[in-house]
Order: sequence, then C-alpha cells, then structure tokens
Amino acid sequence: MRAIVYTKYGAPEVLQLKEVEKPGPKDNEILVKVFASPVTTGDARLRRADPFLIRLFFGLFRPKIPILGGSLSGEIEAIGKSVTRFKKGDQIFASTGRKMSSHAEYATLAEDGLIAFKPHNCSFEEVASIPFGDGTSLYFLKKANIQAGQKILIIGGSGALGVAAIQLSKYFGAEVHVVCSSVNVQMVKSLGADRVFDYTNEDFTESGEAYDIIYDTVGKMSVKKALKVLKKNGQVIVAAGLMTQMLEAAWFSLSKKVKIIAGEMKESKADLEFLASLYESGKMHAVIDRVFPMEEIHEAHRLVDSGRKKGNVIISISR
Repeated sequence: MRAIVYTKYGAPEVLQLKEVEKPGPKDNEILVKVFASPVTTGDARLRRADPFLIRLFFGLFRPKIPILGGSLSGEIEAIGKSVTRFKKGDQIFASTGRKMSSHAEYATLAEDGLIAFKPHNCSFEEVASIPFGDGTSLYFLKKANIQAGQKILIIGGSGALGVAAIQLSKYFGAEVHVVCSSVNVQMVKSLGADRVFDYTNEDFTESGEAYDIIYDTVGKMSVKKALKVLKKNGQVIVAAGLMTQMLEAAWFSLSKKVKIIAGEMKESKADLEFLASLYESGKMHAVIDRVFPMEEIHEAHRLVDSGRKKGNVIISISR
C-alpha cells in the first residue's frame, strides 16, 4: 500500500510517498480502507518536532512512528474473528490517537477504539477531521461547562478548532464573539458569530465587553491581556498553547486564582457519536480549505504551516 512516511524531523520535504507493507487486522481489530485524513497543526508540529519536548515522546533523534495522521474516514475492508460491532462495508470515521498512521491507504483500529459511523448526509472528506477539530473544541467547552446565555470570546475563529468552537458554542446557546483576520470575517459570521474583531485593526480589550469564557484556539493570546476582559469567576481555555503561554497560564492560575483550562484533550467514543448526530441533523457542518491528493502532501503541510488555512486541510487517499 502507499503511505506518506517520514524518517527525520524537518520541513515538509521530509515527507515521502512510499510503498509499505499493508497491515492486517488482529482478532479484535478492523482493517479500514482510508478515503480521507486531515493534515492538522498537530501533524505539522510532530513533523517539525516543535516544541522540542515532542522528541521525548515520539522519538529523540528520529520519529518512532513513521506515518502521521491522527484521524481518518473510510470503509471497513476486513474484520478480525472476534469483532462483532462492525462488518465489512461499514463506513466510519475515527481517531487513531497516538498510534497515528492514518496518512496511508489502509489502517487498523481496535474494535473498542474511537470509531463512529459516518453520517449518511456527509462526505468522507467532511467527517475525516471531526475527531481533531470538533472533538478538541467539544472537550474543552464541556470542561468549561458552557451554558446558554453565557458570552464566549474565541481567539482564532477560522482554524479547525475555531470553526468547530463557533458552531458548538451557538449550539449550546452562548453569545459568540470571535477574533480573526479581515479575510475571514464573513466566514466566521456565516458560522454564527455574533460579533467579530478583526485583529488587524481592532483590539478586543478596548471593546467594553466582558466574557464568561475566553477560548484561545491558536496559542497566540497573552493570558494577561485576556484577563482584562474576563468576568469574575470566568474561565480561560488554552487549547494549543506553547511552553511560554502554558507557563504564563500556570502563573496567573496560581497568583490570581483564575481558572485556566489547559492540557491534553481526552477523546471519547460518546463525543464522536454526539458530533456525528450534529452533522446528521445539520446543526454542524465542516469547513474545508482544500483537499489535496497524497502526491501533494508537501503543499498541504505548507498551507498548515502558514497559519492561514480556513478550517481543515484534507488528504484524499484511496479513491
């Protein structure tokens, strides 16, 4: 089978399209013919080993896992002899977790893994990124116990986490304000944003607004700055913070007793099934910037590295 492989850290050019051995399912596994898989900021960080601490978990001198890709959509081609939940031909989407390896024509998944059935009204490209963008934002918004009538500020509303956070926040009944660039203002409004700050010529701290929840989806916000517009007993979500932001968040959490929600998100099958139901009912929809063939993986990573993608970047694989 074909797979996108990397054996060293670096620029997009370290990724190579190669023939590798096709996996076979164990007794408790399914074999999925992969149709689509997103290229996420997480994939890009792993490829670059940025931050350096990534090497402690994924390989100090070279990647331990040579195939990136943390989620997929596709069709089950074969099942292990003890599998009862799925059958050949089922159309699914799933998270591969730290196992990664979804940027390949085939992948194996444990039957009790993070797998959900694909909504009938969605394409494989649309559902491929649900576990990353939608799943991450759902996890953090639930952890903040977002409520109807609250006011939330989303920093970075045009990326994978941001477009999901806008739609989910509206679903939960919150008033949604968003910070993004001028080129994305109309897009985030179309997703339901009630107010949009164009960071190229507006400062949200001077708006006179105050927020129950501030959600930084891109890791570029100054926590100190955000606290200027945070309500008493409000919460700050730091979903994609780098080391400096995480240290700043920890300091203010201790010194100012501000509730900071951070750390690694925890995936659940129940969340995937809930998100699938929102897509099925039309309450959420995917935002896809571009779909690339496997042969253009370098261009896909360059778009993600640019920080200017709208929603998700998808790799079309087996079809």
